[in-house]
Amino acid sequence: MKKLTPKGAFRKLAAIYSAMVDRYGETAGSIGLTCDGCPDNCCLSFFQHHTHVEWAYLWEGLAALPPERLEEIRIRARDYVEQAQNALSRGLRPRIMCPLNLADQKQGICGLYDHRLMICRMHGVPNELVRPDGRRVVFPGCQRCQGLTEGLKAEGGKIPVVDRTPLYRELAALEMQFVGNALRSLPKVDHTIAEMIVLGPPRLR
Repeated sequence: MKKLTPKGAFRKLAAIYSAMVDRYGETAGSIGLTCDGCPDNCCLSFFQHHTHVEWAYLWEGLAALPPERLEEIRIRARDYVEQAQNALSRGLRPRIMCPLNLADQKQGICGLYDHRLMICRMHGVPNELVRPDGRRVVFPGCQRCQGLTEGLKAEGGKIPVVDRTPLYRELAALEMQFVGNALRSLPKVDHTIAEMIVLGPPRLR
C-alpha cells in the first residue's frame, strides 16, 4: 500500500470528518437535539483517541496558533494530564475541561474547532459500531439526547442512529496509508487530547 504524504492524508481525513458532520447533523435534526443552553459540557468528558493520523492533524492545527496561545494550551494540557492521572489512580473517571476549550467550565467553544477529532464530532447523538470481532457496541448519546429519545420512544417513534462502522473503517484504512509499514511496530495510540499536546506530534519511526 502506497504511503500518503501528510497533506494527502489530511485531505482524506477532512473528507471523512465532513461525512461525520453531515450524519451527525441529520440525526440531531431528527431528534431535535441542539447544544444551545445545555447545562452539561461534553468538553468535560474523558475521551481517548486512537490514531496517529488524527494526532498529527491535531498538531497541524496547533502549530498554526500564535506561540503565546500554544504555550497557554500546553500549560493547560500538562495540568489536565496531572489531574487525570490523579483521578484514575483513585479509581475515578476524570471529569476535567479539555485544554482546548476557550471558556473553562462554561460552554465555550473549541479553540481548534476545525481540527477537532472524530469522537468530538460524533459525541451527542445515538450511534453504533460493529467492532472487527463482530461485537456491536451501542452509544445512547449524551444526557440531553437521551431525554429527547425517551420522548420519541414514548410516542412510538423510531430513534435515528448513526452507524459509525463505515466511517471507522475508512479511518482505519487511512491510518494504514498514513503510517505505512511502521504501524506494526509503533506503540498503540490511546491518548487524551491533553496527552497528545504534552507529547508533541506523533513519532512515526
